[in-house]
Amino acid sequence: MIVGIVLGPCGLVLNLTSTLAPNWRDVSRIPGRAFDLIQHQGLWDICEETESTHQTQCNIQDSLGYYSQQPVQVSKGLMPSSLAVLVLGLAVASLGVRCWTETPHYLLAGLGGLLLFISGLLSLIAVSWYNNELYNLPATSGSTLQVGYCLVLGYLGSCLEIIGGVSLTTSFHQCCKERKLKKAATNYNYPPSNKQVPAIAPTIASSVDITDFEMNYRTSMPRSYTNALDVLEDERGNRLGRVVPPPPKFP
Repeated sequence: MIVGIVLGPCGLVLNLTSTLAPNWRDVSRIPGRAFDLIQHQGLWDICEETESTHQTQCNIQDSLGYYSQQPVQVSKGLMPSSLAVLVLGLAVASLGVRCWTETPHYLLAGLGGLLLFISGLLSLIAVSWYNNELYNLPATSGSTLQVGYCLVLGYLGSCLEIIGGVSLTTSFHQCCKERKLKKAATNYNYPPSNKQVPAIAPTIASSVDITDFEMNYRTSMPRSYTNALDVLEDERGNRLGRVVPPPPKFP
């Protein structure tokens, strides 16, 4: 998630610069113009720069119908839309990551990452389409066409947004794991019973007399067997050297 939070603002700066700067295409060596004159064409403005004097003049009139071309019109719509979605995604992702707390909100972080991913796709479509039609856009015959630095910034910003969005969308996996754990906990968490066990023990204790209990206890205890006849008397008599008469016989 930290990767998405870091790469998102970087992509915002790059795409914002790419959208506003008038340097999507450079037209140089224009026939009938100064040799060191370079015309910078963007989405909203056209500027001319003289390399020898480093003077730049903007708000050049579009005499070739550059702004009316479909790639330029589509890029004018996609780039601001990408920036708006990106700002919204960063706000949602910040609320989801919640660096000021220990537990992030994984669902919001995943939604923010999804918005960053969509923003990167929008800007990537605009930059790629313009780059593909770069040499088909109207220009003075015989001039040299080059890629402007805004396209490079647009590609970099789009890639950073896509990478950051993918890293944030992995929070959906953590969100699903949390939901499964909560569901498992609720399935095995039985609520305590509200039924009260009747107080039987005090009733039984009060109905039984302690004296009866002691008598029953004494009579119920097993006792050892005692024999009135001494069975070892013969052995003791033999040891002393005297004859011990046999035990009397009882009828």
